[in-house]
Amino acid sequence: MMPETDADLTRRTFLAGAATTGAVAAAGCTSNNTSTEGSDGLSGDIGIAGSSTVFPLSVAMRRRFVEAHENVDISVQSTGSGGGFANYFCPGDTDFNNASRPIKPKEEAQCSGNDVAPVELKVATDALTVVVNPEADWFGEDDCITVEELEQIWSAESKPTTWQEVNSDWPDEEIELFGPTDASGTFDYFKEVILGEETAHRTDYQSTEQDNQIINGVNRSQYAIGYLGFAYYSENTDQVTALAVDNGDGCVKPTLETAKNGEYAPLSRPLFTYVAQSSLAKDQVAEFAKFWVENTTNQEIVAGDVGYVPNSESEMEDAMSTLEDAIEAASN
Repeated sequence: MMPETDADLTRRTFLAGAATTGAVAAAGCTSNNTSTEGSDGLSGDIGIAGSSTVFPLSVAMRRRFVEAHENVDISVQSTGSGGGFANYFCPGDTDFNNASRPIKPKEEAQCSGNDVAPVELKVATDALTVVVNPEADWFGEDDCITVEELEQIWSAESKPTTWQEVNSDWPDEEIELFGPTDASGTFDYFKEVILGEETAHRTDYQSTEQDNQIINGVNRSQYAIGYLGFAYYSENTDQVTALAVDNGDGCVKPTLETAKNGEYAPLSRPLFTYVAQSSLAKDQVAEFAKFWVENTTNQEIVAGDVGYVPNSESEMEDAMSTLEDAIEAASN
């Protein structure tokens, strides 16, 4: 459990600590406790689980929200998108589930079986980032890798053991692989856009739900490669190198600008939080959801505090319309 003074932490310390602990909690891990009503009239608990990628954004929103509503207790767990849906949100144990990819049909079915109606809210855009050791100098002046080379490296079918097996100009040294677990939305998105539906992701790699473990693993070995959300890379640019990706139109580096304009393809992706419609009948959940959506356009929080691309005004308005409809349905 992290103390309320986490608002005073630097952005770097916050992300490193969040990745290490895997969770930030105000009080408890679910949303069925009670609390004393505060002077502003808003009180109660809110439970959030899900994506490690969206985790720092949800904590940044939490920190800002509780400054004005000190009697609302918000717990946030980093469980992976799939782990959050399966183990917390769809069973009805949390109010929100963060996700770095859309909810899957089997998850929707699980939620439906428990009378949980997920309301999808887009909260930001990420540039999924491929990182290597700073001494990995064989990628050329542009520090660039092609989509085809990424596919070969991570495919369970090709499963190369050395860099030279991927590209004859690369070193005859063993590839060390670091990445998220298969419960992660980052894993799902990477597999979808790099490997496709027909190709399995290799399993002989060091997997973790803690993004800074990927950073640390790649930093320790000259011959390592990994992938993770842009926010964690952006806080560790002195520890790892981000590769540009060539999708057939030249090498493009992951940045907030290339993610926003779509040039960083195919690894730009939307980020979501899902809120249970029934939870929106609780004032503290509805108010926090509105606060989050209103601030998805906030450059200071989304880009400055965390390192993602904020929503456009039209995206925010669409999400708010969806949310308001869900709040009205929850109250009837």
